[in-house]
Amino acid sequence: MLSTSFLRYAIYPLLVAILTLPSGLGQAQAHKQTDWPAYNGGLDGDHYSGLTQINRDNVHLLRQAWTYDTGEQGSIQTNPLIVGRTLYAYSPKTEVIALDAATGKLKWKFDSGIVAGQPARGVTYWNDGAHGRIYAAVMNFLFCLDAETGKLIPRFGESGRIDLRKGLGIDGVKTDFSALSIALTTPGVIYKDMIIVGGREPEAHPAPPGYIQAFDLRTGALRWVFHTIPLPGEPGYETWPKDAYKNAGAANNWTGMALDAEHGILYAPTGSAVMDFYGGDRIGNDLYADSLLALDANTGKRLWHFQGVHHDIWDRDFPSPPALFSIVRNGRRIDAIAQTTKQGYLYLFNRITGEPLFPIHELKYSASTVPGEVASLTQPKPDAPEPYARQQLTEDMLTTRTPEAHDLAVKTFRTFRNGGQFYPMSVGQQTVVFPGFDGGAEWGGPAIDPVHAVIYINATEMAWTGGLVPSTAGSPGEAVYQSQCAMCHGVDRAGSPPTFPSLVDIEKRMPADKVIDKIHQGVGRMPSFPNIEGERLNSLVSYLRSAGAAAPPKELQAAPAPAAASKPGADPAGEKVYSEQCAACHGDHMEGIAPSPQLVGLGARMNAAQTTDIVQKGKGQMPAMDVKGPELEALLRFLQVAPAVKSQDSNPEEWSNKYTFTGYRKFLDPDGYPAIAPPWGTLNAIDLKTSKYLWKVPLGNYPALAENGMTNTGTENYGGPVVTASGVLFIGATVYDHKLRAFDTATGKLLWETDLPFAGVATPSTYMIDGRQYVVIAASNARTPNAPQGGAYVAFALPETTSKQH
Repeated sequence: MLSTSFLRYAIYPLLVAILTLPSGLGQAQAHKQTDWPAYNGGLDGDHYSGLTQINRDNVHLLRQAWTYDTGEQGSIQTNPLIVGRTLYAYSPKTEVIALDAATGKLKWKFDSGIVAGQPARGVTYWNDGAHGRIYAAVMNFLFCLDAETGKLIPRFGESGRIDLRKGLGIDGVKTDFSALSIALTTPGVIYKDMIIVGGREPEAHPAPPGYIQAFDLRTGALRWVFHTIPLPGEPGYETWPKDAYKNAGAANNWTGMALDAEHGILYAPTGSAVMDFYGGDRIGNDLYADSLLALDANTGKRLWHFQGVHHDIWDRDFPSPPALFSIVRNGRRIDAIAQTTKQGYLYLFNRITGEPLFPIHELKYSASTVPGEVASLTQPKPDAPEPYARQQLTEDMLTTRTPEAHDLAVKTFRTFRNGGQFYPMSVGQQTVVFPGFDGGAEWGGPAIDPVHAVIYINATEMAWTGGLVPSTAGSPGEAVYQSQCAMCHGVDRAGSPPTFPSLVDIEKRMPADKVIDKIHQGVGRMPSFPNIEGERLNSLVSYLRSAGAAAPPKELQAAPAPAAASKPGADPAGEKVYSEQCAACHGDHMEGIAPSPQLVGLGARMNAAQTTDIVQKGKGQMPAMDVKGPELEALLRFLQVAPAVKSQDSNPEEWSNKYTFTGYRKFLDPDGYPAIAPPWGTLNAIDLKTSKYLWKVPLGNYPALAENGMTNTGTENYGGPVVTASGVLFIGATVYDHKLRAFDTATGKLLWETDLPFAGVATPSTYMIDGRQYVVIAASNARTPNAPQGGAYVAFALPETTSKQH
């Protein structure tokens, strides 16, 4: 049975081509034009094209058709749009460009005048019936351009643009929208006469709420808003502390969305709430962070949701737009949706009802030992499919690349805490996060063959570590650094190069005015921080330009002996009572040993009288204890229980700034390669009907290792695949080898590969003009700053004589 997704790709472009042909040319030439009209190919996000000219038999004949060199340095993550004969995309400096899609010749360029350093993954095209428009974001602004000329359309918003920050303010709380930080890094979705957007936001306080907003395509007027951090009276408000909405932030849709236009349903995955790694100020499940939202596209009303991570303290955002598909089960058609994750799970749902296609169970996980933190005791996991990335790092999985690398990996690994998925971080010791903070899956998203109901997912397998340290700033500038910068650059400013650069000795590399520019504008993965101004800005810059930070350590030097985890209370007498009376059931760190509950954060849930009653009378399987007088008082102090329940109403300074994240740290060997055994990156094919794997192959190589015979290791990869009706999958994505590859969708066999001038860290597009099929991809080297820099778009096609035969 053919799905509507297949029909859309196979028939809709054909009808458009017929209707736009000059009179008399007729149906025979209708196949000569096929667009790539929306981000990832279509509103359903399936990365699929019905084109068949390039197939398994001739893909090896592909040759470079044209190249457009932007002449700029920086990152290009753009999935280009192709409408008619024009390709629309971004340059590394976030200038919007229009190219002749058959030759690569520049037609026009739009420069907003804004210095932007954020990713730009694509633009949005809309035709009002008479004129085409391009909606292109630069930082917090959404511009409306004439698709033919690149000129601003002044009737849209304020002189051709709208400021996305204006809809994120909260009356009486966040009234100065100019201090808010948001960047639209992934293009919006068109529904009827609206464009619906999310945005990228900071990952630490202060951050605006990650509301989803819909705007009028003609005027730019705000049509509706969905509050991802609920206001009083809205469903989900009860999953946060009282009045949390006043200061909580993020829970934002940075990845992009998918749309079921037939049913009028928008699907928006969200990320974590701030601060990413400590939630003492947001006790609860924190809806609608880390959720797949199904919204009425007309009104923004929630239809259903699924939360993939409760009370996220691992930065486990849903990392990519979902993809829509249809299957037949027991003779009944099911319109479905697929959502990838950083942790390697693939969630599949009936997209109309939200019912899982395969069972999902809540599994129990460890409690947090961090004072003030209350981790969720359960997290969801689907029964099927099996995860597409390894789930827990063990010593026998460490690198054997060289004996020296292995020995050091083992030595370092033994200093880490390691408990698998959803294992809370601790104070004073690094905890393994595997798959790492970048997945698993990432922002490129999956591809789906709608005819055969097969999903293709590229994944990274990299171990990272993270931890918390008490916030002990010695100056106002250091306090700003710890709250805003240390998450990525580390408490010692050493970073984790090249992904997160070192700030040590930055005064020798960058003048103060350039530092300020980057703080306010952001760059690469770094968001903008317009809220850092005045004395806070001056003190931060002074701190960054002062001596005292440690020199950048090698990625895998032996870690220092782990500091003892902080005890919940600093009361030796109380600790003694707890150790003798309670630890056997509730754990040495009050983490709880099933079925006994955790006692971390007890003071935020119970007062002294309630606790005393349970201690002296018992409850459930807990017997009564003969603890009274000074012993009882000491135990209550240790448990941090007071006469009144400790308030965590809105975002108390006591909790929100208590701990600093030590920084993102990759687990690498001394030569910079992963300290775990391959594969370090994979490409996976999964049957959506049965949830079974059809094949899995490594994706990518390290050139230096390959030259010495160590091939098929896989590498980190960013950007997704594209699948065609002829059974060919195209993918770049690999960071180090600069390849564009073609695989057989049925077997995973490599059919063709070619070198790109830079890394193809983007999702390709495929289209047809004048009867010739093209595949185009963006290439840049921002993720490898020590390599030659540049940015280009490169298109491939069959030789013209071959194209005419198909």
